Amino acid sequence: MEIIKAQKCFGGTLNYVEHESKTLKCKMRLSVYIPPKGNSCPMVTWLSGLTCTEENFTSKAGAYRKASELGLVIVAPDTSPRGEGVPDDDSYDLGQGAGFYVNATEEPWSKHFQMYSYITEELQELMASTFQPDMNRQAIMGHSMGGHGAIMIGLKNPSLFKSISAFSPIVSPMTVPWGQKAFQAYLGSDQNSWKDYDSCELILSLGGEKTVPLLVDQGCADDFLEKELQPHKLQEACKNKKVSLQLRMQEGYDHSYYFISTFIDDHLEFHAQHLK
Repeated sequence: MEIIKAQKCFGGTLNYVEHESKTLKCKMRLSVYIPPKGNSCPMVTWLSGLTCTEENFTSKAGAYRKASELGLVIVAPDTSPRGEGVPDDDSYDLGQGAGFYVNATEEPWSKHFQMYSYITEELQELMASTFQPDMNRQAIMGHSMGGHGAIMIGLKNPSLFKSISAFSPIVSPMTVPWGQKAFQAYLGSDQNSWKDYDSCELILSLGGEKTVPLLVDQGCADDFLEKELQPHKLQEACKNKKVSLQLRMQEGYDHSYYFISTFIDDHLEFHAQHLK
């Protein structure tokens, strides 16, 4: 692992990291913020949306002042494998920049596109060995495609993540165009396999298992609200299974990082509360 650059940020240190990923079989980039209290603090993982890299959250979310105050480590990985030899697609919503946080089973994607295992296994090992945050106190959050990833991964790993939050998440990817296109390509035509990566389906399949607290912010002026995001489906699934969900519909806000930067402090405070 190589720290490309480290710079002071709100009293802490923002690290830009590159490493050779065994899971993704390519070089992978991420940013890691260590607050002034040191690296033994709780850790929050941020998952970004379509077309994003590890830099979007780092430069646009405005999260590090609050993370410094609360004493939170924040790791923000890239959204997919990239580079020479990694398959891609001409469209923005498939291939590089659009990993959807699943483990692909279909060619040509299966060799590299193993983002679920990367987040839940390799990234865990990398952070524990290199930066050594408190791995027993973790939360996960994300935006759009990354919101889908955060909720889905958090639901599937309640012993790993103590809280989950999302901005404008794709809550039921197997029923909307973005998710259907990606799942068909990465997972094949058997929709039963899609259910393992669909947050609403995961919630509806619960049989009394303990779930972790969930906070979702959704802008009411989001151009993708009705066609791709449909937060009411998550609300209905959580109500059906008595899962703790705080869904906040924010008037006048869209899908952008202006929306995220407005409410990011609330999300970090939410996680800090559950990571005490």
